[in-house]
Amino acid sequence: MPRGRRPTRPPGAAPGQRFYMISTLAQSYGIHQQTLRMYEREGLLKPSRSEGNTRLYTDEDMKRLEMILSLSRDLGVNLAGIDVILKLRAQIEQMQKEMNEFVSWVREEMKQGAREGFAERLEQALVRLPPQAIVRVETPRPSSEPAASAPPAGRD
Repeated sequence: MPRGRRPTRPPGAAPGQRFYMISTLAQSYGIHQQTLRMYEREGLLKPSRSEGNTRLYTDEDMKRLEMILSLSRDLGVNLAGIDVILKLRAQIEQMQKEMNEFVSWVREEMKQGAREGFAERLEQALVRLPPQAIVRVETPRPSSEPAASAPPAGRD
């Protein structure tokens, strides 16, 4: 790529999205470019690529890098630990999204139930259980006597 030319945007990039080259990112965070390449090799960062195969980092990549550097510098977490933490964060975010969707669905169902008559819908339920009293069950306590041992095998 000739000097002075800026890399083209990656295919499918949003019109207003900003991209940063590896040198800009490294200088901004006071780290070496090889460190960013290592984070990519380890799967911690996944920058976009231009048509000329230049790494292009988004604002989201920058936030992820800040998390990586915070875990590494401030908390002393190694790369394997950072990978686990980032994966767990992604799972938590996905679960939170699913939970929010579920809560929205339940709210809509409750609103609909209030409009349509909850009692009628309850009567049409597939499984109906009569009200039952709570029964307390006592569990036997183990005795302090040793259990009788079985006779040795093989002798009749």
